[in-house]
Amino acid sequence: MYALVYSVNDPAGKGIADWIRAYYHLDRCGETVMGAVECFEYKAFVLAGFKEDTINFDFLDQRIGFVDGYIVLSRHSSAKRVKSYTTHHTGNYGPEAPYGGKPESLAPAFSMASHRLLVSLKHYCEERSRCEEYEVSYEATHHGPTEVSKPLCFVEIGSSIEEWKQPQNHEVVGLAVVELVEKGPLKTRVVIGIGGGHYPRKHTKLALQQKYTYGHIMAKYALPYLSSKTLKMMINKTVPKPEAIVVEKKGTRREHRSIIEKFASINGIEIVYV
Repeated sequence: MYALVYSVNDPAGKGIADWIRAYYHLDRCGETVMGAVECFEYKAFVLAGFKEDTINFDFLDQRIGFVDGYIVLSRHSSAKRVKSYTTHHTGNYGPEAPYGGKPESLAPAFSMASHRLLVSLKHYCEERSRCEEYEVSYEATHHGPTEVSKPLCFVEIGSSIEEWKQPQNHEVVGLAVVELVEKGPLKTRVVIGIGGGHYPRKHTKLALQQKYTYGHIMAKYALPYLSSKTLKMMINKTVPKPEAIVVEKKGTRREHRSIIEKFASINGIEIVYV
């Protein structure tokens, strides 16, 4: 069972939740979810809205921990105002955590869920003729929450209030969530990713081609925090366990590749350069 969770103060997350609620004609929860402002249930999921911002959802285990994983319905902000549908995992690689969670901590990555969402977002974006305006992409791992025990991923609408409020966008993301709920994950090889930008386009392309299912992704800007400890954490905090490390060669320096290659040799994990 999934927990579909959102902030009632977020127009994107609330809009997606309202679309899902209308699609399934949902009744309110039989059992109250602690701290939820609103709660609805279906045989395959619980849909719960909280007053807190989604980056501070570290309380999920305590309030709704009876599920198998968390899908966070959310807005996405971009300084460049890129219109987008994105999905990503959460965590902080470095010693600071300005946007929720704890420093040097990753939430368990819900790799299978995020991959199905990505592929479905692309499908419905194209079907609704929105891909000329909207980019569909993974984002690299960033922000909170980090302190949950169940796998978690975000699915988001970017990147300004105009896009967050659009019913057409709520429908695109809502349909992707429905496809995940009703059809389950796609079966491809689970990996972690290194390199690329915050929107890691090579990793996204490979996932859309259904070659790989990504757990945690470390963007080029986070590479100063790359170490054997970080790589081990990325692997241990990806569900299910990854089979390989996919490295964007142009997006990594020789010293970074040396760290990855030494780690892979010691731990018996494959490296794929792209």
